[in-house]
Amino acid sequence: MQYDVIVIGGGPSGLMAAIGAAEQKAKVLLIDKGNKLGRKLAISGGGRCNVTNRLPIEEIIKHIPGNGRFLYSGFSEFNNEDIIAFFENLGIALKEEDHGRMFPVSNKAQSVVDALLSELDRLGVTIQTNSPVKTVNYHENKTKTVILQNGETKTCKSLIIAVGGKSVPHTGSTGDGYAWAKKAGHTITDLFPTEVPITSKEAFIQNKTLQGVSLRDVALSVLNPKGKPIITHQMDMIFTHFGISGPAVLRCSQFVVKAKKKWNLEEVKVSIDSFPDKKEEKLLQDTMKLLKTEPKKAIKNTLKGLLIERYLLYLLELANIDPAAPCATISQDKIRVFVGLCKAFTFDVNGTLPIEKAFVTGGGVSIKEIAPKTMESKMTEGLFFCGEILDIHGYTGGYNITSAFVTGRLAGVNAASVAKSE
Repeated sequence: MQYDVIVIGGGPSGLMAAIGAAEQKAKVLLIDKGNKLGRKLAISGGGRCNVTNRLPIEEIIKHIPGNGRFLYSGFSEFNNEDIIAFFENLGIALKEEDHGRMFPVSNKAQSVVDALLSELDRLGVTIQTNSPVKTVNYHENKTKTVILQNGETKTCKSLIIAVGGKSVPHTGSTGDGYAWAKKAGHTITDLFPTEVPITSKEAFIQNKTLQGVSLRDVALSVLNPKGKPIITHQMDMIFTHFGISGPAVLRCSQFVVKAKKKWNLEEVKVSIDSFPDKKEEKLLQDTMKLLKTEPKKAIKNTLKGLLIERYLLYLLELANIDPAAPCATISQDKIRVFVGLCKAFTFDVNGTLPIEKAFVTGGGVSIKEIAPKTMESKMTEGLFFCGEILDIHGYTGGYNITSAFVTGRLAGVNAASVAKSE
């Protein structure tokens, strides 16, 4: 059976693409290998589904360090405010939370998935689940044939590949689409994990000295070989049994991967500033003043509340200070070392957890080979890509899903018009 448009992949970008194409009155088939659509959507935002972000476009692009600028022309066609209007038209009321993150008022990701599914139904999109695709053939006459694992074949004029990257494989994104892109002549840039916990072989990590210690609103930096920060993120983080995790760490993770590659390093240094809003000299003066007010008290009791207790004790130990020693007995030099550690506790990390454990895949179909206003392949007419299979990756916080919805929408609308113009 011949379709105008076939969409492979029922994640955020694929659902949006199928709706976009069907709105243009195209005959659309949506194929997914899983047993239900929208699995990644259903677990996004901690199960609440962070559908987009309301920050200005400039800010959103800044939060997509992996080729975010490619989306400028896409945003001129369909942007984050359009995503909000789209969902509100489907009856999903949204609310804004910290840092511009938009969530459904219901706090249920499933309500977002259900709204998209009923829209597909209303528009008459044919849906075929439990149908893994074996390969895709591209023909001289511009038609495309999708061959399923069970031997079934489907043909179309326009094909949209929306199968995601290689991260979160239990939702179905296992990197299947890269081979089909290569077959059409596309380049796949190096794949790497982003938004992923960072690993370390440091003794204090291996011995679980700080395991479970959370630090609030610290500045984490990834350093280059000269000790200068490549990137700094001020957010929360946590020490784990294998390294470090938490929002600041996830955002820094891709820079660890890139630094290792760029300078061919086994290990990269990271540094934690526990007082990002205070200059070191000021912190030293304040600490000295505090110690002078309670000369007989044990230093660990005087400094209690300055840092979380286990972290405080660890930094005191590194500075060679006995936590039980009275304040008056501790030399200014040792206090200076301790304050230095508060401002820059530096240690080695050796990489990240594997791509399967990452929230987002870095790398993918090269954006140089994709038309930014339509998402059409520059190599093969009538072939479109959207979502995470593209070499576009952002931080968590509604940025990747915004990219998925924007690229999905453009792919769908333009795939329909290419199919109809035949």
